[in-house]
Amino acid sequence: MAILLNGIGVSPGIAIGPVHLLSRGTPEIAHYCITEGELGGETERFRRAVHETAAQLRALRSSYPTDTPGEVAAFIDAHLLMLEDRLITDATIEIIRRERCNAEWALKIQGDRLTALFDEMEDPYLRTRRDDVEHIIHRIQRMLLGQEPDHLETPADLRNHIVVTSELGPEEIALIAQSRVSGIITEVGGPNSHSAILARSLNLPAVVGLHEAQRMLRQGEQVILDGTVGMVIAGADGRIVPRFRERQRVQRRRRRMLAELRDEPAVTLDGERITLLANIELEDDLRVAREMGAEGIGLYRTEFLYINRSTPPGEEEQLHVYRRVQRALRGKPVTIRTLDLGGDKEFSAGEPVSAVNPALGLRAIRRCLKQPEIFLPQLRAILRASASGPVRLMLPMLTTIEEAEQALTLIQLAKQDLAHERLGFDPDMPVGGMIEIPAAALVAGNFAKRLDFLSVGTNDLIQYTMAIDRTDEEVNYLYDPANPAVLQLIRLILRAGHRTQTPVAMCGEMAGDLRYTRLLLGLGLREFSMRPAMLPEVKSIIHTTSAGEIRARCNAILRAPAATHIERLIDALNTGIEN
Repeated sequence: MAILLNGIGVSPGIAIGPVHLLSRGTPEIAHYCITEGELGGETERFRRAVHETAAQLRALRSSYPTDTPGEVAAFIDAHLLMLEDRLITDATIEIIRRERCNAEWALKIQGDRLTALFDEMEDPYLRTRRDDVEHIIHRIQRMLLGQEPDHLETPADLRNHIVVTSELGPEEIALIAQSRVSGIITEVGGPNSHSAILARSLNLPAVVGLHEAQRMLRQGEQVILDGTVGMVIAGADGRIVPRFRERQRVQRRRRRMLAELRDEPAVTLDGERITLLANIELEDDLRVAREMGAEGIGLYRTEFLYINRSTPPGEEEQLHVYRRVQRALRGKPVTIRTLDLGGDKEFSAGEPVSAVNPALGLRAIRRCLKQPEIFLPQLRAILRASASGPVRLMLPMLTTIEEAEQALTLIQLAKQDLAHERLGFDPDMPVGGMIEIPAAALVAGNFAKRLDFLSVGTNDLIQYTMAIDRTDEEVNYLYDPANPAVLQLIRLILRAGHRTQTPVAMCGEMAGDLRYTRLLLGLGLREFSMRPAMLPEVKSIIHTTSAGEIRARCNAILRAPAATHIERLIDALNTGIEN
């Protein structure tokens, strides 16, 4: 009998093949006390384990074949940086000395604190980085315990298999990158986890967040994986498998067809030119964005520069990173979003500070305005990058026009200082803001008059409108882009931009959701920014849509009183059925 399992689809496509379990155990940690005379030796033992762990990672990195994807090396580099983080090294040594306990136990205490801290973070990308913390903590633990690295299969062992594991570490990532696997299933993780990033870069169907997958699936049994909807079918009979194999063939034909659209402009049937941009987290996402035909970067998140370290990055470090991105884009524009961290992590060597409710606290532009010593170096770095190519600066989570004015004042101050120092920048660099809070959406016209462009951040806009935490399984059913209130706010923002002739983009997940592409076109959206993998699919829909013909129908959809009615009307819009 077939068993249906549901996780999170993070890389589209269908895979059919036998399961290969990659089980990696968590080290068992004992607690024992040490004497004052043993403190020096214990702290030195910990430092040596950290040093040897770094050497182990560097050796792994150097063993990669030359054709290994850049994303794999980037994961190793991220872990090496974490080994230099004082919140791992110095904090653990302090616990050893304060508690007079063995290094393994002190590291476990600090590791638990750090993973709890990441769990509380509002930003899904940052929250996913807890997996990196766990991986590096376990690796140091094994070094302290004298355990050899787990035996890994050879690439041939995984050929045509669907890999099932808890989460991918550096060794597993390297192994999969060199293997011809069919798909990936992990028990933990989300759309921004290493597993998801790797799967998308290799075009492998993947499902993550499938709890207890290693217990429910058997070694060697055949399963069907649908990475588009996040579904895994075990025990499929002879009637089900042929249907999915046919869907595989259809998807492959469509993928070849979409590849032919890569260099074609996104133009509707009635001649409306649409701009398609990519959202990126890391530099390695740029390769996928280029391959998918992105016209530039509509959202470059900079938070990765600030996490896993005790002090914020300086101006020169940031400038170096931004210029690398510009070189990779080869003259295409990049929109750099300023820091959007919450009140759940402080840049200090001390204990992390947790906010009561990070989503509603000191985060994003609020925090930057309160801490100009962090904000100004980033503003200067972005301005200096604008001298090397087209750059737009985007302010996150604006609530009031006063916040925008304060930020613009600081930007002007940074310009004056750079001019005085004779450092180059574009004096006309566009400055825009993210509209992702209902309060800002309701007065979007005020922001449109003061800023050069607006961008709708639908992830937070939906969350704040519906008063829910989208990661809370008890209430996330209310997270609905088709809710009438959400759609009314989006239309309000688009109309505000139209009235003032201010460009309005959308960079939330809704921009890359194929279900809403036609609706957004009909409402007047002309700039979409999304996960790179979705660009060809969205472009295909644009090519088959007449924006003028559907405008009246889309406005009528917004008059529907309930989300269920709206969903039916959207279905009709997408299938070409008249109301």
